Amino acid sequence: MASFSISGQLVDIQQQRIYPATINVTDGKIASVKEIPGTELSNSNYILPGFVDSHVHIESSMLIPSEFARLAVVHGTVATISDPHEIANVCGMKGVQFMIDNGKTVPFKFHFGAPSCVPATIFETAGAAIDAEQVSSLLKSDDIFYLSEMMNFPGVLNGDQEVMKKISAAHAIGKPVDGHAPGLRGQMAATYAAAGISTDHECFTREEALDKLQCGMKILIREGSAAKNFEALIGLLNDYPDMIMFCSDDKHPDSLVDGHINQLCARAVAKGIGIFKILKAACVNPVLHYNMKVGLLRETDPADFIIVKDLTQFETVQTYINGNLVAENGKTLISSPKSGVINNFSCAKKEAVDFEVPAIPNDARPLVPVIEALDGQLITNKILLAPRIENGFLVSDTGRDLLKIVVVNRYSNAPVAKSFIKNIGLKQGAIASSVAHDSHNIVAVGVDDESICKAVNMIIDHKGGVSLVKDDLEMIVPLPVAGLMSDEDGYKVAEQYSMIDKASKEAGSALGSPFMTLSFMALLVIPHLKLSDKGLFDGDTFKFI
Repeated sequence: MASFSISGQLVDIQQQRIYPATINVTDGKIASVKEIPGTELSNSNYILPGFVDSHVHIESSMLIPSEFARLAVVHGTVATISDPHEIANVCGMKGVQFMIDNGKTVPFKFHFGAPSCVPATIFETAGAAIDAEQVSSLLKSDDIFYLSEMMNFPGVLNGDQEVMKKISAAHAIGKPVDGHAPGLRGQMAATYAAAGISTDHECFTREEALDKLQCGMKILIREGSAAKNFEALIGLLNDYPDMIMFCSDDKHPDSLVDGHINQLCARAVAKGIGIFKILKAACVNPVLHYNMKVGLLRETDPADFIIVKDLTQFETVQTYINGNLVAENGKTLISSPKSGVINNFSCAKKEAVDFEVPAIPNDARPLVPVIEALDGQLITNKILLAPRIENGFLVSDTGRDLLKIVVVNRYSNAPVAKSFIKNIGLKQGAIASSVAHDSHNIVAVGVDDESICKAVNMIIDHKGGVSLVKDDLEMIVPLPVAGLMSDEDGYKVAEQYSMIDKASKEAGSALGSPFMTLSFMALLVIPHLKLSDKGLFDGDTFKFI
């Protein structure tokens, strides 16, 4: 590995100083950091530790890890805390190993966790299960850094034996446990934290986050393609700079092309928050909390750092990982290695009749539970509305934006689960996706059964993807890797996704990210009303309706 030196304005986050310095790199490590007397470098670029996404599901980018890395480094991201539970729900332990192995093919620092909730619930059909014994085995691996988000918060609160075994396995070897407890407050939040769960990324109000901070939990401020909690939570960084991190959770490929953690830093600066507090959240706190193998510009640290033009927009000039230049002036320098394909997909094509919903006899205007989607949130509302009835069947009503939603079991042939949803906004056609958290069956919304059927069958034909039907237009972004990810060039996938996203909005959806919102409508562990392949589910009572 070559030795080199770089000079510029060093941003020393620990000492809260910015001063001209020269960094000497030898064999991929920081050999020395030498302050330069005077101000001759006052107009130069800034050197700071690389950005870290403190909680992300790589699969949600629709890119395999190697392609995610190629796009992320352009924005100064050098590492992630990555929960592989999406692919684990499809392919089990083999899926987790696929992510680890593929991540090692590129110079990027993926830190994977052991999925804690596979399947997420017993109320849906997943492709695999990972029990406490397997979780314990994963945690003993040097490739696994933590126990991934414990979504089964009822299990924690009730002391479920299997859940507590997984948490204990992480504690036994000193690895942190990530949380997932949307809406949990007061004594329930305290009980959850007391089980040894150290973080939460699901807070959507300041009050909820404060409850958890006061219990000793660290709060991850999430701003992804679907859930956006930055505005509600960013003020907490002023008072809790050591307890806050930034994350995306789920980020679609077109969003990743535009930016990553650098965007959150820029927005925080615009809010008037101090630069050292911002960079603690973006660069330092995740490394310390998860014991990451990421350098922080200290002597003998790995040479993981970035050069940015300023400390307001954080436009990245260069990104270094282990002393290797991996991005420069907006261009990735990581090559695109060829990947294998892993999948679990076995269901027959459907017919339009499979999506029909008969009306209740002798009731002309039945009230039915309806999912109300909320733009920028994973939570939904539960409302009661009278659907439109035609020829004895309940059908979509575009005039009231009340559309049919379906979930198709992708692992075997089974009856289709059907319900209704508000706020998707389509005026024509249908959209469908095999990215459907957390079990990743096929979820679709449309204005008529024929369009829904076409969109679903395109995904079945390709064994995974996101699809759209609109008039004579049929589009699909194939996702052959577990029905979640493409094995193509990341920039190409981002372009394809941008086109289908645009088409969905031209079909009437006013959502910021229609496909991302759609992908969470089967996520039962987020209240209040969701649809699994087994039926309509109340997230508050944890029961089917």
